[in-house]
Amino acid sequence: MEHHDVVPDRGARATRDVSTFQRFSVDTNESLRFEPWEVSSPSPTGAEDGHDDVFKERETELEIDTVRNQLQGKVAEMESFAGHLEEIFLTVEENFGRQEQHLEQHYNDVLQTLSQRYDERAAGLEEEKKGKLEALYNQLLSCGQAIDASKELIETAQEVYRLQDKRLFLKVTQPELIKEFAKDEIDFTLATTLEFNTPLADLSDVKTMMDSINVVPAPSAPVINPQMPNSATQTSLRVRWSLFSDDTVEYYDLYYRPVLEDTNVKVKETHCTVMDLLPNAQYELWVTATNTTGISPASEKALYMTVPSPPVIKQRECTSCPEAALIRWESGNTNPVDSYTVELNEMGTDGTQSGITESVVAVPTCQCLIQLKTGRRYLISVRAVNIGGPSDRSEVLSVSTTGTFFYLLEDTAHPCLSISEDGFTIFYGDEELPISAMALDDNTFARCVAVLGDLIPVRGRHYWEVEVDDGTEFRIGVAYEDTERNSYLGANSTSWCMRHILTPSRHKYEFLHNGWSPDLRITVNPVRIGVALDYERGTLSFFNVDLEQHLHTFHCHFRNYVHPCFSLDNPGALTIHNAIEAPEYAFI
Repeated sequence: MEHHDVVPDRGARATRDVSTFQRFSVDTNESLRFEPWEVSSPSPTGAEDGHDDVFKERETELEIDTVRNQLQGKVAEMESFAGHLEEIFLTVEENFGRQEQHLEQHYNDVLQTLSQRYDERAAGLEEEKKGKLEALYNQLLSCGQAIDASKELIETAQEVYRLQDKRLFLKVTQPELIKEFAKDEIDFTLATTLEFNTPLADLSDVKTMMDSINVVPAPSAPVINPQMPNSATQTSLRVRWSLFSDDTVEYYDLYYRPVLEDTNVKVKETHCTVMDLLPNAQYELWVTATNTTGISPASEKALYMTVPSPPVIKQRECTSCPEAALIRWESGNTNPVDSYTVELNEMGTDGTQSGITESVVAVPTCQCLIQLKTGRRYLISVRAVNIGGPSDRSEVLSVSTTGTFFYLLEDTAHPCLSISEDGFTIFYGDEELPISAMALDDNTFARCVAVLGDLIPVRGRHYWEVEVDDGTEFRIGVAYEDTERNSYLGANSTSWCMRHILTPSRHKYEFLHNGWSPDLRITVNPVRIGVALDYERGTLSFFNVDLEQHLHTFHCHFRNYVHPCFSLDNPGALTIHNAIEAPEYAFI
């Protein structure tokens, strides 16, 4: 992890609309990991100086921090794996439940069909039995009638036989008996068979139902769930969906695309982590379910977002003072993010980090004003946040609240001014610039060879110093942001400045506001000038730093925040010193 100090340097001007946010603290020993800050290597003479134990103790602490971070990573991996196993267990249990319900339904259907077949077969047997019994009964009645007729014939024959004349009996009864006996032909065959018909039962539909146990219907369309917060990384998405409980699924096809490209993966569970994606990119996802019968319709499309890339802190555009710091950064993402989180960790006097991280959350823009403690050093980083979760931390920025720190706004500089690489020395050269190089815009000083410095909007006390030489004519002071760019500093009502003028006889100093200056004479030319701004008291004071001598104080109720301003009225240079502690005499 790289760290950067807030150092003076040039940089593009950023917007200065600022919002202040409340902060909360998080114990990093339980939830967050931090890389150790730079630790100075012990000197070769450390053992002689008695510091060997201190360095060993620091090395031990660093080793403990490293082991603790590794253990935290292992615990996080184990928790993630345990959660994944739990999801698989739940998915298997759901699939088993659906399969059990499916088999039970088939079992009930088969039993119902067989019961219907039994009832139909029993009814047929009952009808056949009834028919056979009726036929036998009718045949039994015929036999009874034949027996009755035979009895009557026998009785008649017996009566005739009793007569005296036997020849008359034979003559009379023999033809009658034969005629009566042959009158009806008796059928001694059974009217019905004793066997019952045993037709083959038609169980084709039952067979179809039994076969259908292994042939389940195609699934219904899955329902893809909306994205859950903190369910993504920069390159992956955690996707979930659900299915109707009576469907059986062998696997799912998950489709996703960033814009026009389609990609799909096969999944067994109702969740999936899609890898190798672009950071802070929006993806369309949809799911189909497949079993042996076929493929379900596609689910509705859902939009998911990967986690943003880490923001990029503009270290040369970050400012600070004894009470606060203004941090500016670039999103680093093509698509917008929901908000930003600024994290700060206080440094101890021995150069180690404290175990508490303070966070400013829900920052809507790419800058944040943070209230800090005076005389401390902080490590500050930024995360971008969207629905997928927070990004990785940006590179860490080191901020000191010893004194006021600001940078020069290059877009306000007159074209004749040059700014050094470190951003805190301005030059006015002798050479004339071509007309093409003199192109000006509305924010650039056109008449006065000047530049503004940026000051964080905190109504407290601010102090900086300017180093000059005797041969340079200059103006230094403060001005409102809307001060006229086609006017000289101090010549209007929106700027206050100390002016140095070279005359043939002496060095002349003026303290100008709205074109007026008190009649003052300075006998010793200041080489290093201190500027003290006190918003609460409404004062702007100038000092000769080498002599600790007060030069002049403006008294004004500043209606808006002001910016440091610097101007060279003839070729020369001046150097600005800031982020330094104000001397005791500056705010007496």
